[in-house]
Amino acid sequence: MCGRFAMDKDTDDLIQEFVATGGDFRDWRPSYNIAPTDRVPVVREWEHDGTITREVDAATWGLTPAWSTGGKRPAPINARLETVATNGMFRTAFDSRRCIVPMTGYYEWEDLPDGKQPHFIHGDGLLAAAGLYAARKESDDSWSHSMTIITREARDASGEIHDRMPAFLERKVWDEWLRPGKLTDPNHLLDLLDRTSSAVAAHIESYPVSRRVNSVRVPDAERQDPALIRPLS
Repeated sequence: MCGRFAMDKDTDDLIQEFVATGGDFRDWRPSYNIAPTDRVPVVREWEHDGTITREVDAATWGLTPAWSTGGKRPAPINARLETVATNGMFRTAFDSRRCIVPMTGYYEWEDLPDGKQPHFIHGDGLLAAAGLYAARKESDDSWSHSMTIITREARDASGEIHDRMPAFLERKVWDEWLRPGKLTDPNHLLDLLDRTSSAVAAHIESYPVSRRVNSVRVPDAERQDPALIRPLS
């Protein structure tokens, strides 16, 4: 699974990287210990009157579908590649609300006799995780977004630590993944996601990092410390 990740790009860098407009999340700042329920940058496309817009927007980590009601709404942080096109929780979003979740890397934990040891799993530069998002109109007529990260069986360095990993996208498939509108062939996109995530996984590495990562119940300034992703000496 993916339950914690790091993102060290500021919003202007993301806009340039993905050739997107600003959206409404220019006040975001890097965090090296992002946890479920945090608001994070996502890249999405939407269409209005024939014009497609690509934006960097804020989304809460934990998908809350528009159809869910009540105080305890489901908010899964991950969706399995194997069932994402058929599972009722994710099927609609997979069909028409796909997004990219940028990250510098993510964490998995190794159980050791003296406690849990975090490992930082990363590539050579920015990673683009395949995600799904939902849009919800709130009681004050504002719109909020939530997201989940698609995972698959591990094909990268995390395989020695955990059996799942995020499904990452190669740059050449970003446009196809983000394209809005109903899918005509879901299996084509599933096959593409399997291939591209396997290709990215071949270039991902892992190393142990400080156990300070284990807790997110710390001030924001501590979660913004780049030392969290430095390898242990």
